[in-house]
Amino acid sequence: MSHFKEEKTFLMIKPDGVQKGLIGEIIKRIEQRDLKIVAIEMFQATPEQVSGHYPKDEVWISRLGDKTLSTYTKYNIDPIKELGTGNNLEIGKMVRAWLIDYMTSAPLVRMVVQGLHAVDMVRKIAGPTLPYLADMGTIRGDFSNDSPILGNIEKRAVMNLVHASETAEEAKHEIEFWFGQKGNIFDYKRFGVDR
Repeated sequence: MSHFKEEKTFLMIKPDGVQKGLIGEIIKRIEQRDLKIVAIEMFQATPEQVSGHYPKDEVWISRLGDKTLSTYTKYNIDPIKELGTGNNLEIGKMVRAWLIDYMTSAPLVRMVVQGLHAVDMVRKIAGPTLPYLADMGTIRGDFSNDSPILGNIEKRAVMNLVHASETAEEAKHEIEFWFGQKGNIFDYKRFGVDR
């Protein structure tokens, strides 16, 4: 049964989380839920690293464009006037470039978090991806108030403080991508938590 406590996930504090001085607060919230950080590093990402983190396939990029187009539709804004195109793939490429600019604008903190239901727990602690929809008590709900429409108008990514893997498979991939297959991932016991 102890292997369930060994589930690992990937968490990255994004530039706005670092710049707002939230590193300690985010770590505190993770550790208060009986999860443990087994790897951590602050670093400055290169555009190539960030590009490797985000999918490059046209389906994923088109989905980014679709989300942007739906935001423009919701607020009755003409995407052709704002972005010069209504093509979802072209818009998706713009948004992907905004993501790379955002993620390379300041240092990041990458970490591996381990514990019971680590993937789901970290996502629950982080809150929904869109900060304006996040409940108070979550990282995004307490410390951010950004939205897609503001990001789109300002031609930038939504600033949402952290990235957390969505699935165990994604976590495995992201841990290997950001830490390597034999990264400095530690094994230790926490007092009162690990038995």
